[in-house]
Amino acid sequence: MNFISWLSVAGICLLGAVSPGPSLAVVMRHTVRGSRTSGMVTGLAHCLGVGFYAALTVSGLAALFALEPALQKGVVWAGGTYLAWLGIQALCCGGSSDGESTGGGRVGLAMAARDGLMTSLLNPKLMIFFLALFSQFVSPDMPWTVSLVMVLTATVIDGGWYCLVATLLSRRGTLDWLRHHSLLFDRVTGTILLLLALRVFTL
Repeated sequence: MNFISWLSVAGICLLGAVSPGPSLAVVMRHTVRGSRTSGMVTGLAHCLGVGFYAALTVSGLAALFALEPALQKGVVWAGGTYLAWLGIQALCCGGSSDGESTGGGRVGLAMAARDGLMTSLLNPKLMIFFLALFSQFVSPDMPWTVSLVMVLTATVIDGGWYCLVATLLSRRGTLDWLRHHSLLFDRVTGTILLLLALRVFTL
């Protein structure tokens, strides 16, 4: 893979990462409800799921969904259920603005990591995305080092983007404003997550 090809892969991965969706909503919520660390842990856990799907795609296991459509449907419905659960959780939240609910403790960070990882793992569309992207660059005689570069590129860009989001949101003025309006923020993110879940179930 030459540098121009790598730039193409990196650019498309960045566009995929920055597009609004449930991942962004989950990272934002853990940052506002917890801390910069919570948001970054969510993003880093999310990128592990992204790397997992990228590795599956490069290794050729993406064809499994083509052979077993029911398996893909099951994962899609599981993902929609998880998004709905996150949305209901946000809507039922009391809107506390002290940031203690998912703060920097072990429990809060574990919840952040769980939500970040599950949001990506229960999104098989990531495999479809990588299948469409990597099919332009994968060849039968491709060295394993090139495969590793593609997987790491997708993983690092995804994690880097969400860490940047958590950093920008956790700036003192921004975070104070968001926490002051935490109840409204929870209602908005909860509604978005429920609408995304509804979209999954009606596709």
